[in-house]
Amino acid sequence: QLHLVESGGGLVQPGGSLRLSCAASGSPLDTYTITWFRQAPGKEREGVSCIRNRDGSTAHANSVKGRFTISRDNDKNTVNLQMNSLKPEDSAIYYCAAGWDLYCSGGSAGYDYWGQGTQVTVSS
Repeated sequence: QLHLVESGGGLVQPGGSLRLSCAASGSPLDTYTITWFRQAPGKEREGVSCIRNRDGSTAHANSVKGRFTISRDNDKNTVNLQMNSLKPEDSAIYYCAAGWDLYCSGGSAGYDYWGQGTQVTVSS
């Protein structure tokens, strides 16, 4: 059973940066496709950034391209999301999710394991 725990959220000013981490226990994380999702109040959940297990390829939502980077640290069994040039519209609860051998499609179908989420607030 895979268990995921997110960390690194907080309050940051517009233009600032945060680094979120998704730490896994129970199974090697590099056997799963990992996506960071976010959900703001009153909005639908959105797939933000994804890294695929097979080839390490990544994909990002248009709204974060050029600003967010997703990466794996296999030694620590974590997936990190580096978020730069943050905007108020990036404010949301961010969740990491794991699914076995999925393509990075942006959708949430097939993701069997979810963390509890970490709050990101971008405000002056």
